[in-house]
Parts: sequence; C-alpha cells; structure tokens
Amino acid sequence: MDLPGAGDRIASEIRAWEDRYSHGEERPLGSYLGLLITYLSGVAALIATGWVRRVRVPERVPAADLGLLTVAVFRASRLVTKDSVTAALRAPFTEYKEPAGHGEVNEEVVGTGPRHAVGELVSCPFCISVWLATVGMFAMLAFPRAARVVCSVLGAVAGADALQFVYSALGRAA
Repeated sequence: MDLPGAGDRIASEIRAWEDRYSHGEERPLGSYLGLLITYLSGVAALIATGWVRRVRVPERVPAADLGLLTVAVFRASRLVTKDSVTAALRAPFTEYKEPAGHGEVNEEVVGTGPRHAVGELVSCPFCISVWLATVGMFAMLAFPRAARVVCSVLGAVAGADALQFVYSALGRAA
C-alpha cells in the first residue's frame, strides 16, 4: 500500500525535529539517523556472516585480546580521524584548520546534511572508535590470527608513538 505524500510528510517531520533540536546549529538528525541505520545494518551483516560461518562466540573475551584491541582501536581512530596522511580521505567532508602537532591536523566539518554528518564521524576519534571496535571485535572472533596481527601492528605503532613522545620530552629536559 502506497500512501501519497508519505515520504514528504516524513521528511518534513524530520526537518521540524532538526529545527526544534538544533537552535540554528547544523545538527542533521536525519543524516545521523542514516549513519545509525548504516552502522546497525553493518552489525546485522556481521552477525549474519558469523552465523553462516559458524563463528563461535566465547563466553568472555580474553583480557589480552581486549587489551590488544583497545590499543589498536585507539591508534586506528587517530589514524583515520587526525593523521595528516589520511587527510585526503576526510577532505570531502572537512576543511583543514591547523596543525595539531606530530603528524596530526585539526579540521572543521563542512557541508550540510549527510556530508556534515559523515564529516563529524570521520573527524572524531571518539565517534569512529565505535565503528572500528565493532569491526575489530568481529575480526577477532572470525579471523583471530589475522586480526591479532593487524591489531599488533597498530599496537606497535601506538607504542612507538608513545616512545617518540618520551624521547622528545627527555631531549627537551636535557
């Protein structure tokens, strides 16, 4: 059954929610909802893939795996959202603002609607970490050896970054 104008009414209602919620700021609730639906659809696809592949879900995640994944997600979220090298991937959604030191940049989200919402996602390490942790945990369950290698690489980079900061601080103190 097709209701004439139903899509227009829904879009109009979402715009009204955005106006009431945002107080004139760019808060694209409809686009955030689209991202949320995309995330949840991805989670459903991962669950279905795991079910088809008969992936065993452990009663609890081993602490070593959780620690490794935590450090890997931290480093991957910084790589995706802040590193100068990945700025080309964020450029359609952000604008360079200033250097943030040590190979990182600060950027400002540009555009409206979906472009703005994606810009917030790809420039916020806290926001993207949920997505990365979800994929990382699925990888740990479905492809544990490969996932541990990738997480170990990211963990080693995070450790090397920390040592670079320690080395620089020691050099300044000397």
